[in-house]
Amino acid sequence: MKFSVFTVSVPDLTPEELAAAAKEAGIHGIEWRFKGIPPEAKHEQPSFWKHNRCSMDPEGGQEDWLRFKRAAEEQQIQSLAVVPYLKCGDIESTRKVMQAAKLLGASFIRAGVPGYDRSTNYNTLFEQGVAYLAQVEELAAEYGVKALVETHQKTIAPSASLAHRLVSRFDSKHIGVLYDPGNMVHEGYENYRMGLELLGPYLAHVHVKNAWLVSEQAADGRTEWRPEWAPLAEGVASWPQVLADLKAVGYEGYFGVEDFSGVLGSKDMLQSFVTLMKEWAR
Repeated sequence: MKFSVFTVSVPDLTPEELAAAAKEAGIHGIEWRFKGIPPEAKHEQPSFWKHNRCSMDPEGGQEDWLRFKRAAEEQQIQSLAVVPYLKCGDIESTRKVMQAAKLLGASFIRAGVPGYDRSTNYNTLFEQGVAYLAQVEELAAEYGVKALVETHQKTIAPSASLAHRLVSRFDSKHIGVLYDPGNMVHEGYENYRMGLELLGPYLAHVHVKNAWLVSEQAADGRTEWRPEWAPLAEGVASWPQVLADLKAVGYEGYFGVEDFSGVLGSKDMLQSFVTLMKEWAR
């Protein structure tokens, strides 16, 4: 098995500290978060999405970005991906991410996907997504870096089947899918094997995290359920089953940890991730 870590989940570590911890844990690749730290957050405690010390600044430029490449290379670890938070249609920002990925020797980036909140018709958003990915496909061919659509809640691609519908008209050499069963606890669950069989050659990467559902009472007395992030072994997503289904479809790619539960410190989380994945894969 090949393991990676998306640095959004290790906000307290510097690039150098993360690379050393990843090496010690038996992790083979790093997915670098591509997002600046808001000025007002720089004096806060490290956090996943704001003061994340293991993030490439899009405004930093090539010399700053090379720090991340060197950190990985010093530990003989692959800079696997550059992972931004792109908006659908923002081609200039997409090109910048492609440039950063090529500089680091990374294999893929995450493409933008239209969000869905009931305010705009899905079919309109789908056409916008397709038009954007047609341009992204050209950039992917130009830079030699694949662009992935992630199965993600509150977008038009929360499930394997909807992600497949979005990417299926494109060349799987350039456009693929990042399969995330943890996100699919929030929205988009389908039988794992069926979804993986549908994705076929578009299945390019897998993120590993988990979530569970917690209940709360609504104002009218009804019980409502909402998802929260959970430890890998305790959430709704059955990772032993996911691994069995991935094996059944011949998946040979990386498994990238993205644990937002906050139960373990960063270094312990990495060690636990590798141990659990090896146990579940037996």
